[in-house]
Amino acid sequence: MADPVEVFRAEVLDGLPHGFLGRRGGVSVEQVAGLDMGTRAMDPADPRLVPVWENRRRGVAAVLPGARLVTVYQVHGADCVVAGDWDEAGRPHADALVTDRPGMLLGILTADCAPVLLADRQAGVIGAAHAGWKGAVAGVTDSTIAAMERLGADRARIAAAVGPCIAQASYEVDAAFRGGFLADGADCERFFVPGRADHYQFDLEGYVAARLKKAGIARVEWLGLDTYADPDRFFSFRRATHRGEADYGRQISLIGLA
Repeated sequence: MADPVEVFRAEVLDGLPHGFLGRRGGVSVEQVAGLDMGTRAMDPADPRLVPVWENRRRGVAAVLPGARLVTVYQVHGADCVVAGDWDEAGRPHADALVTDRPGMLLGILTADCAPVLLADRQAGVIGAAHAGWKGAVAGVTDSTIAAMERLGADRARIAAAVGPCIAQASYEVDAAFRGGFLADGADCERFFVPGRADHYQFDLEGYVAARLKKAGIARVEWLGLDTYADPDRFFSFRRATHRGEADYGRQISLIGLA
């Protein structure tokens, strides 16, 4: 019997179809063994993607059976779009998407970046954002909140959860990286702690959560799961790079309206 898909859920989104998925429960093999969701800009008909389509089918079934999965072509930016009926080849370039349509499942792929799921239950509006450091600084979560409000949400009612991502203990950056952040605001210094000489440990999860709170989101939860440090459960771009691996898997985070 195949292993079940492992789904991590947030208390602030309890009762809504959602889940942060890791690598357990899939059919991909070798370096991307498990629930790899990445299409790597390949032709959707490429036979090498057969395991990915099966993994995606399993992911949907674990969160909102029968829903239509919608994703975007992620580019580490701050653009957010309203989810549409595009196919895999027609995905818009963006890093977040929102909807008020039942039966649609929003998906964001990550491999160390922070996935963010958001919902205004009363308005029936949801969002999903891919927050790497570039997108986070550029304001991808702010764009998502604004897009949700255009669909009728109210940021005072929105709850948000930050899913598995690279943790501060695993995220070493150099002084130039830190300097760029400090230029964005003096309060950013709190997201860095000293590491080895001329290096720091960056708290991506904490930074994203702080951006959400600064935007007026009162209910913010972060799961505290480190993608880099847990190879049995999560894919990690940085871990694969450090190991000299030729490829790395992508996990998906999902939210929908029943």
